[in-house]
Amino acid sequence: MEKISKITAKISNFKKNLSFTQYLVCGYFLLIMIGAVILMLPISSRERKFTNFLECCYTATSALSGTGLMIHDVYSHWSLFGQIVMLVIIQIGGIGFMSMAIFALSFTSKKIGLKQRVTMRESVSGINSSGIVKMTRFILEGTIVFELVGALILCFFYVPKLGLGMGFFYALFHSISGFCTAGIDLMGRFEPGSSLITARTDLLLNLTLIILLNIGGIGYLTWDDIKTNKFHFKKYRLQSKIVLVITLIFYVAGLALMLLLEWDNTLGDLDSIGDKVLVSSMLVTSGRDAGFAPLVVADLKPATIMMMLVFMFVGGAPGSTACGIKTTTFTVMVMTIVSVFRKRKSVELFGRRIDEETVKNACCVTTLYMIVVIVSAILISAIDNIDLTPVVFELVSAISSCGLSMGISADLSAWSVLIVTLVMFFGRIGGITFIVSLTGSGAHSKSQLPEEKIMVG
Repeated sequence: MEKISKITAKISNFKKNLSFTQYLVCGYFLLIMIGAVILMLPISSRERKFTNFLECCYTATSALSGTGLMIHDVYSHWSLFGQIVMLVIIQIGGIGFMSMAIFALSFTSKKIGLKQRVTMRESVSGINSSGIVKMTRFILEGTIVFELVGALILCFFYVPKLGLGMGFFYALFHSISGFCTAGIDLMGRFEPGSSLITARTDLLLNLTLIILLNIGGIGYLTWDDIKTNKFHFKKYRLQSKIVLVITLIFYVAGLALMLLLEWDNTLGDLDSIGDKVLVSSMLVTSGRDAGFAPLVVADLKPATIMMMLVFMFVGGAPGSTACGIKTTTFTVMVMTIVSVFRKRKSVELFGRRIDEETVKNACCVTTLYMIVVIVSAILISAIDNIDLTPVVFELVSAISSCGLSMGISADLSAWSVLIVTLVMFFGRIGGITFIVSLTGSGAHSKSQLPEEKIMVG
C-alpha cells in the first residue's frame, strides 16, 4: 500500500511539473500508445491475429495526426472493431483531446484552472485564454453538426450499396475522416487500396468530401469570424483573412495547374470536362489537408508532384484539423521577402503589421520542417535504398499530415516505418510546440551581447 502511495505521489509530482506544451505532447503520446495496444489485439484485425506493434504505432499515429498513410488497406486488414477504434482516434486527433476533456469538465462542478485553459489554447492555436470554454463548446458543437450533416449526405452514396446499417457507418466514417482531414477510407471494400479511384467521378461523394475538408482545414477561429461577422470580410481577424485568401488562391492556382499538366496524362481517360475538374478539385483539396486519392499519385508528372509537395508542405490553417507549416506561416514568409524587396522595416499585410516574434517563429517552423524532412529522407534512402522522390513525397505527406503516397508505405523496413511514425508525430504536435516542450520556458535574459554584422545571401 505504501509503494502504491509513493508511485501515485511521483505521478502527481510529474504531472505538476509538466509545462503546457509538455502536457500536450505526453497526452498525444499516451493516446497513440493506447490506440496501438488496442489495434495490436486479434479482435482488431480481420483475420483475428496479432498485428505487429510498430505497425500499430504507425497506424495509430497516422489516425491521430490525421495523416492517412497506411501500411495495410483499412478495410482488408482491420475488423469492424479495429475500424471503430481507428475512427475514435481520428476524432480525438481532429478536435484535440484537450477540447474533449475541457468540454467534459464544463458539465461538472470542478473548476477549470489556468493550466487547463492555457493548454487548451495551445491545443487549438488560440490567441488568448479568455472565453476558452465557450470556444471549446463552439468547436465541439460545430464538429458534431458538420460531421452529422456530412454523414447524412453521404448516406445517399453508401446506403444503396451497403444497406442501412453498414451504409450509415461508412457514411459516418468518411464524414469524420473528411472533416478531420484524415483521408483514411474504407473504399478497399470495393477494390483493395483504391482510395477514391473507384468513385472518382461521383459528384455527391467527392463534392461532400471537398466541402468537409475545406471546413475542417480553415480553422476554428475562422469559423468564429464567419459566424460573428457573416460576409463582412473587413471585420475579420487578420488570421482569418490570410487563411481564406490563401485557401482560395491555392485552390484556383492548383486546379488550373492540375488541368494544364495532367489533361492528357492521369486525366486523359476521363471523357467529360466536368469529371476532369471534379477529380482535379479533389486531388488539389486533398493534397493540402488529407489523403483521399482520386487517382494513382505515382502516375502524376514530375511537375505536378512538385506542386503537390508545396501544397502538402504548407497545409491548412492554425487551429484547424489540418497540419503542415500552416497557411499563416507561409504567408508571413512570403511577406517577409516582399518587405525586404520594398526595404520596409516591418512585415505588413491587410493594413496590419506582423510582430517580430511571429516572423521569427515562421522562419523557425519552416526551417525546422525542412531539416526534419531532409534528414529523414537521407536516412530512409540509405536504409532502404529507395529513390529519393517517393521518399521525400512520403515524408512531406507525413509531416504535413496529408496522407497522399506514391505507394512505398508497405515496402518500408522497420527502421523506416519508425522514422515516418516519428515524423507524423512531430507534424501533429507542431514545430513550435515541439521545441518548447524540449527546451522548457526558461527565463529570458535581459542582457544582450555586442552586435556585429555579417553578410548573407
